[in-house]
Formats: sequence, C-alpha cells, structure tokens
Amino acid sequence: MPMNAHDIESLIKRGIPDATVTIRDLAGDGDHYAAEVVAESFRGKSRVQQHQMVYQALQGNMGGPLHALALQTSAPK
Repeated sequence: MPMNAHDIESLIKRGIPDATVTIRDLAGDGDHYAAEVVAESFRGKSRVQQHQMVYQALQGNMGGPLHALALQTSAPK
C-alpha cells in the first residue's frame, strides 16, 4: 500500500525536527513523489549525508511502501 504525502512529511519532520518539507505527487498516483527538504541541520553536510538523513527519517519505507522519491535537500539560505 503506497504512502500518502502527509505520512511522508510527518516521518521526515519527526526525524529532522528543524526541517521545512514540501511534498509533491509527481504522477497523481500516490506512488511517485518529490520532496524538498530544507534544514539547518544539513549545514556543512554533503548532499549524500543530507539524503542519508532523510532516508533514515523515512524509517525503512523507501523502496517498500514509498516506491519513488525525487529528493532535493539544502540548508536555509
């Protein structure tokens, strides 16, 4: 069963409390999402480390209930 956008946002915010999260359903099918995650806790970390933080926040749902997630991460400007 696919995840909904609210659940994805909630998991990310729970795992990265200072994050601002924007989720878009790319295909309208509830299965392919894009997430923009901006967090001060990303500052000084590589893009790979930032993405690892998001994947960790998703608690193993990536590749299971969450089929596809295009991810953009950054620290606030």
